[in-house]
Amino acid sequence: MKVLHISSPKTWRGGEQQLIYLVEELMGQGMEQLVMCPFNAEVHKYCLKRHIPHITYFKGFSGNPMVAFRVSHICKREGIDLIHVHDSHAHNFAVLSAVLTNNPVPLIVSRRVDFPVRDSSFSLYKYNYPKIAKILCVSKAIKTIMEEFIEDKSKLEVVYSGVDLKKFEGVEPSSTLRAALKVSHDLPLIGNVAALAPHKDYFTFVDTAKHFLDAGGKAHFVAIGDGPSRKEVGAYIADQGMNKHITLLGFRTDVLSLLASLDVFLITSETEGLGTSILDALALKRPVVATAAGGIVEVVEHEFTGLLCPTKAPKELAAACKRMLEDDTLRAACQQGGWEKVQKFSKSVTAAQTRAIYESVCGG
Repeated sequence: MKVLHISSPKTWRGGEQQLIYLVEELMGQGMEQLVMCPFNAEVHKYCLKRHIPHITYFKGFSGNPMVAFRVSHICKREGIDLIHVHDSHAHNFAVLSAVLTNNPVPLIVSRRVDFPVRDSSFSLYKYNYPKIAKILCVSKAIKTIMEEFIEDKSKLEVVYSGVDLKKFEGVEPSSTLRAALKVSHDLPLIGNVAALAPHKDYFTFVDTAKHFLDAGGKAHFVAIGDGPSRKEVGAYIADQGMNKHITLLGFRTDVLSLLASLDVFLITSETEGLGTSILDALALKRPVVATAAGGIVEVVEHEFTGLLCPTKAPKELAAACKRMLEDDTLRAACQQGGWEKVQKFSKSVTAAQTRAIYESVCGG
């Protein structure tokens, strides 16, 4: 069996990491994989560096018919048995390829976001296109959302995202973070690793920090990552007078050591497909405080792997952070429970489940 994976973003976020994890795992099992991605995208650079078979294209726009024709050409030339699309624009290209060229190769669609399918004729058409064999939802929450829009609900499958558990072995807290922040070694650090994007709701993160400090709590808050909302979030931090208490660290290459430095991992997302950064935190035995958004509740079990609060509830989130820092018994229980939980979310488990679906579609 030979699988063509199509990716369209030029950046590297959770979806691109999951694509690479899957490709590398299946290649290790001897299954032929081919990645199709935009020229000079982060996935392209990674494939070059790691010698992963790949083909590039110039995206142009989300419905570019030239990309669709290229998909068809690649399928014929390479003898592709199955197409796996990993984002919405990749989905567009694969469906257009089938419509414009009668490309017969069956499709697998990954759905990682927990907002409804856009209410348009094309969106509904592309998700119900007959050549789609399966839609892989990264959480039960997403599967429930998708059921409203998919005519043949038997096509919906839950395959959780996975993490590379080996990469956490021997990770040590950053030796330079506290000095860079100019905070003492006994001041707790509370932070998140996520793109600064609207659905991550960093405004609630800022409000949570403010409520925490106003209630007498002592901590410094950090946000690790970059994104389109950075300017607005930075302005909000300044407006709330929180510049001394919150640091936006931006894009970093030492994320794991920074994450290992946190005393509490705080995620305040309004929507979330699953939350692979939470899996990273659990793998490093970091205590987690999270909003009960989307698939997060399938990872964070209240008082077992972390503490859950409603979305947009900064007072409750601040109280949960305070409780996690002060209750040694609870914190230790959540650290152990989280580590046990994350073992079920390894990239090898994700690959095994995905491969089983591939083989069911292609007849073994």
